[in-house]
Amino acid sequence: MSIWRQRVADPVFAGLIVALLLAVAACFPLRLVLERLVFSHIVVVDITRSMNVEDYRRGARAVSRLEFVRQSLIGAVADLPCGSAVGVGVFTEREPALLFEPIETCAGFSAISAAIEQLDWRMAWAADSLIAAGLHNTLDLLGRGDADVIFVTDGHEAPPLNPRYCPDFSDLRGKVRGLIVGVGGLSLSPIPKYDESGRRSGVYGEDEVPQRSSFGLSELPPEQIEGYHARNAPFGSERAGGTEHLSQLKEGYLRQLAEAAGLGYHRLESPEGLGRALTAPALARRQRIATDVRWIPAALALAVLMAVYLRVLLPRPGFSTSN
Repeated sequence: MSIWRQRVADPVFAGLIVALLLAVAACFPLRLVLERLVFSHIVVVDITRSMNVEDYRRGARAVSRLEFVRQSLIGAVADLPCGSAVGVGVFTEREPALLFEPIETCAGFSAISAAIEQLDWRMAWAADSLIAAGLHNTLDLLGRGDADVIFVTDGHEAPPLNPRYCPDFSDLRGKVRGLIVGVGGLSLSPIPKYDESGRRSGVYGEDEVPQRSSFGLSELPPEQIEGYHARNAPFGSERAGGTEHLSQLKEGYLRQLAEAAGLGYHRLESPEGLGRALTAPALARRQRIATDVRWIPAALALAVLMAVYLRVLLPRPGFSTSN
């Protein structure tokens, strides 16, 4: 018994026992219910053809808007605190399609990242890209729950939007939280064209893309339309030219849509910037969640071991190693 007491009285031995007990405690489930800031997002990604424009770079390699979005989203999801949730959807024509409801980011990260990695322009079910109508429908269909809506797009309307038929967001403003993420460069760039096998076959020309809207009535009065005919040529007979076969980030337009819908706006320039945008205080929610705190005894065990080894290795006061 006296030997045991002597050992316990030894700070080094006592420290090792304490470190062992703390390490053992770290091996068992240890959770505390804490109030934390978490985030819940449904991310809807534009997968129309303009998202294939290669105006981003990763190192020395040019990459498409969609590829840059995929990699940036995976990094942003990884940065969300545990307890957050992310769902993913895609957009083309005027309708969104939800791939899955929000799931917890830490336990479900591998599934979320795998789904994002598979996002592809060939998933599109229509060629048109009606951004304003698509945003309105996305907010109306997916913005009714607890999750914020993150709408990722370059803002390129195809065919061009007729101002007469721009959706009214007044019924949704203030009812849905979220963010429009603008994608792409500010300079006009050609849109890649692919064949049925997915091989690149050039770029779209001016005569292959609608250069103006031909839906409904023209926004101009008839007397200002060259070759106007009410039945046969309501938009006139003059050939329409333009740059709709080229694409750029329509930042001013997206900012207008964000203001009309009561959303925030963020331009995608870096993965880190997107991570900060998705964790902005305006999108945070306070939630009581069971938090794994096994790191506390593990860290204490490491600290005790460090103190023990410092005591063993460092000379004690008054102790001399000289003969």
